[in-house]
Amino acid sequence: MPSVWIRLLAMVAVLFAAAPAAAQPRELTVFAAASLKDALDAVDAAFVKAGGPAVKASFAASSTLARQIEQGAPADVFVSADSAWMDYVADRRLLKARSRTDLLTNKLALIAPAGSNARLTIRRGFPLAQALGDGRLAMAGPDVPASRYGKTALETLGVWSAVQAKAAYGENVRAALNFVARGEAPLGVVYDTDAMVEPRVRIVGLFPASSHPPIVYPAAIVARSDNPAAQRYLAFLKGPQAAAIFRRYGFGLAR
Repeated sequence: MPSVWIRLLAMVAVLFAAAPAAAQPRELTVFAAASLKDALDAVDAAFVKAGGPAVKASFAASSTLARQIEQGAPADVFVSADSAWMDYVADRRLLKARSRTDLLTNKLALIAPAGSNARLTIRRGFPLAQALGDGRLAMAGPDVPASRYGKTALETLGVWSAVQAKAAYGENVRAALNFVARGEAPLGVVYDTDAMVEPRVRIVGLFPASSHPPIVYPAAIVARSDNPAAQRYLAFLKGPQAAAIFRRYGFGLAR
C-alpha cells in the first residue's frame, strides 16, 4: 500500500512540475520589413515586459518575406513596408480575415556619408547625376518598397533617366544604407528612419511627399498562424506604448 501512495504522489509531482511549462505561451514569430529593425526590437521588448510571450523577429525586404510566407514559412504576423506586398499575400488568401491594419508611415530621404560636403535641394530637375560624379546611387533592390518609392520619386522629379545606370542595388533598404555608411556610395535613397539610427550618414534632404505614393506599413496576422498571442501582439502594435516607441524612432502613425 505505501508503494502505491508513493507512485501516486510521484505522478502528481510530475503533473504539477509539467503544468507551468504547458502554460507557457508559445513564442511569436514576426516577419517585418528591414527598415523596422530598431523600432520593432524596442516594441517587442516592451511587449514581452508587458507580459507577452517571447518574440522572434525576422527582418528582410518585404518582397522576400512575402514570398517566404507564400512558400509556407511559419510566420504569425507580417509587417510590410508597403501595401503592394501585403496585397500580394492577401491575394493568395494567406492572411487572416479582417486582421489587416495600416500601422505606420514614413518619409523618403537622400543621404550621404556623415563627412560628405554634398549639398542638394531636392526639386524637379535637381543635379543628382552631377553630384554623383563617377559614384553610385545606393538603393534597395528593384522589388523592395524603398526602391519603388525612390524610383517613382526620381521619375516624378525628372532625374531618374540620368541616374538609372548609376544605381547600386542592395538586398534591402538597410543594405543600401550600409553602402553609404561605409563610403561605398556617395549618395543613397532610404527611409528617413533608417538615416536616424545610423550615425555614419546624414540626410541631404527629404523627397517631397507628392513625388511618390504615401509610404504606409500595413500589418496582419498570417492565415496559417494558430498562435493565440498573434491578436494580442497586433493590438499592442496599435496601442499607445508602441506608438510612443515608433514616434521616437521617427515613424508616423497611419491611423
